Amino acid sequence: MKRKIIYTFLMLFIFSLAGYNNVFGKNKIDLEKINVASNKQWKIKFNRKLDVSTINKGVTVVDSKGNNIDVQTEVQDNTLIVKCPKQGYKSGETYFIKMNNNLKSVKKSFLDKDYILKFTIEKQEKFKLGDDRLLTEYNYLIDGKRVGLVTNQTGVNSQGKSMIDELANYKKAEFNALYGPEHGINGQASAGDYVKSYIDEKLKIPVYSLYNDTRMPTEDMLQGIDVLVFDIQDIGARSYTYMSTLNYCMTAAAKYNKQIIVLDRPNPLGGEIMDGPILEDKYKTFVGVDNLPMTHGMTAGELAKFFNRKINAELVVVPMNGYKRNMIFQDTGLDWVQSSPYIPNITSVFCYNATGLGEGTGIFQRDYFKWVGGKGIDSDNFASLLNNANLPGVTFIPEGTPSAGGVRLKVTDYHTFNPAKTGIYVLAYAHSLNRFEVPKSGERIIMFDKIMGTDMIGKYLEEGYTPQHIEEKYRVELEKFKEERKKYLIYN
Repeated sequence: MKRKIIYTFLMLFIFSLAGYNNVFGKNKIDLEKINVASNKQWKIKFNRKLDVSTINKGVTVVDSKGNNIDVQTEVQDNTLIVKCPKQGYKSGETYFIKMNNNLKSVKKSFLDKDYILKFTIEKQEKFKLGDDRLLTEYNYLIDGKRVGLVTNQTGVNSQGKSMIDELANYKKAEFNALYGPEHGINGQASAGDYVKSYIDEKLKIPVYSLYNDTRMPTEDMLQGIDVLVFDIQDIGARSYTYMSTLNYCMTAAAKYNKQIIVLDRPNPLGGEIMDGPILEDKYKTFVGVDNLPMTHGMTAGELAKFFNRKINAELVVVPMNGYKRNMIFQDTGLDWVQSSPYIPNITSVFCYNATGLGEGTGIFQRDYFKWVGGKGIDSDNFASLLNNANLPGVTFIPEGTPSAGGVRLKVTDYHTFNPAKTGIYVLAYAHSLNRFEVPKSGERIIMFDKIMGTDMIGKYLEEGYTPQHIEEKYRVELEKFKEERKKYLIYN
């Protein structure tokens, strides 16, 4: 005689849309939930321990059209866990989890009928950047004022229109000055090259370089404006200097009594993965202006709020609309605008911290941060060490050059890939293979320690620490940062 497994559903946070037909015909919907998060993980508890071997045939997930959805399932004793798809559930779509009598307990008791859970994913608000909202919802911030804009070629709205052009055509404010970061307004200057100030021939306004004799706006540069607007796309790495320019602009705004408005943009690496050593005060420079880990998981607006705990500028952040912490750049629907000469695409953004940490060590990157290696390294051994470390979201392909051994990175899952952690493993394993000389700071702090934000990583490498041991060494301070940053977050 069939023995029915009694079950209950736990931890359901959801919402529904009317008008969907039941894809299972006349079968009864046993539970329906609406407004479900797109990354929802279901836990379904039964009164008996489940037979893992029956899950694949006994549990299916389909959408409103009856298409099967590829999801991973897991069993913990009497609890069935149905994970979300890799890219999450689609906004506004309805799904069904069907459990049939192929699903059995370890004692071979099984369901007496099909049970169906129906859930509908919350509709996400239309994604908007901060600059999409400035001239409509937040125009009161600049109306009747003299405006200066800190930007470059990345300062475009969701339609790809330059914020320079948008402000130039906006009649309710006076557009009086432009300010450009490293690489210049057009992003063409090489890394480290000084950029000259000049007068824009079309707009007849000054274009002040913030990567020249000064990297902070001077009193003269700010004299003709009431408010400073910041609109630059970052790449989510502490050593990338665009957010350093933001910090310096906030400092100048506070010093000269100017309001600063940050038009928020996404962290392309997402808002959840943070890793690497925390920068120590001694190592604050333009490639690391505050006590952040290598990757911080914060947007430009959130970083501005974090910076402002010490600066106390008159800060306003124009937030994005429809942005979630679990979104990486690919989830926004935006096109990537080359942010600097060596960051032409989104893969380079993700690989920047994974391959670019070897300043002064002889471990170098190629192909826009997609390859890393050095002299005296056996490519196969290097790849084997890295692949055996099971780093999330990436595999390593052995690939040498005529003068160096190395690996090419293949990002397999951009949502789980951890650039800074990967970079620490790359350096540690490279050192174990060729024993490169670790750069050391003396009276002058060398770039390697500036990038690391500490001299401890170099010491750990010299002492032969494994990457796992190095991780443990910086973990305590990293966890403190994760708690501290919560006060400055804007998005759920």
